[in-house]
Amino acid sequence: MRATTIHAPGDIRFEDVPDPRIEQPTDAIVKVVAGCICGSDLWPYRGENDVSAGSTIGHECVGVVEEVGSDVSTTKVGDFVIVPFCHCDNTCAHCRAGVQSACVNLGITQSGQGEYARVTQADGSLVATDGMPDDQLIPSLLALTDVMATGWHAAVAAGVQRGHTVVVVGDGAVGLSGVLAAAQMGAERVIAMSRHEPRQEIARAFGATDVVAERGKEGEARIADLTDGVGADAVLECVGTDGAMKTAFTVARPGSTVGFVGVPHGVELPVRRMFQKNVGLAGGMAPVRRYLPDLLDRVLSGAIDPGKVFDLTLPMAESAEGYRAMDERRAIKVLLRP
Repeated sequence: MRATTIHAPGDIRFEDVPDPRIEQPTDAIVKVVAGCICGSDLWPYRGENDVSAGSTIGHECVGVVEEVGSDVSTTKVGDFVIVPFCHCDNTCAHCRAGVQSACVNLGITQSGQGEYARVTQADGSLVATDGMPDDQLIPSLLALTDVMATGWHAAVAAGVQRGHTVVVVGDGAVGLSGVLAAAQMGAERVIAMSRHEPRQEIARAFGATDVVAERGKEGEARIADLTDGVGADAVLECVGTDGAMKTAFTVARPGSTVGFVGVPHGVELPVRRMFQKNVGLAGGMAPVRRYLPDLLDRVLSGAIDPGKVFDLTLPMAESAEGYRAMDERRAIKVLLRP
């Protein structure tokens, strides 16, 4: 098959690679209908993570089941499925506790930007739709594989409740999804931190009541003004940098929680402030399968349209341009079609 590979920082190619195959009886092979580029894919692209030259990249996809292993019973060949980026058996003690992203049989999608992908725990992971969905639904269904579920996880971890004032740090696809999640959970006020007009527009469409364009101390001061010096009842940290985390804790009111889902890079927690202000931290890698049934219902009912985060669609063969567009912030999130 052909798939997107990474060879070095900035070196993305679409080339022939071995077809994925059934390796365990719990596996399934999915023919990819749509994949996409994640903000976390930019870490190795920018040289912030180690690169294994020639490895496939991409962990988000939806598609049609092509083949299943001998132990797969509920997933059927021909099903259109949403593929959580983190695979789980959905039966182990951690899965039963709602932490499917820490499953004892955890797997991660490896070639979501390719023609086929192997899912290591098909029955526990895959969620099928009722027949082939309309093409216009594909972007929103694809968003459920990671970014929408991750934004939702940030809101859950932060304890967002009806009537809350929520601050979302980060205006990438996950941050925008966090805005949508907070609004769906009934937050009275959702403050999106964004200095990019196209992202601000989506944030408002998703339910942001306020937008703060300033960053750092200026942004923190602006939020203090907006909240009469009290701070936010819940904060969603959707970036993963030290600056974003410091801002999140600065704008959090005493007794609140920061929900963090940005992959941490160089983060040092302000433990003394956390102690003095009783501000908690919760979150981590999103247990996508936990949230999928509810989020799928919301998409199918029209309650949410997370696919709006995709503002550029390219053929998969042009994935290198998709990486450049996201790296240069010319695109929020790129959808790729085989």
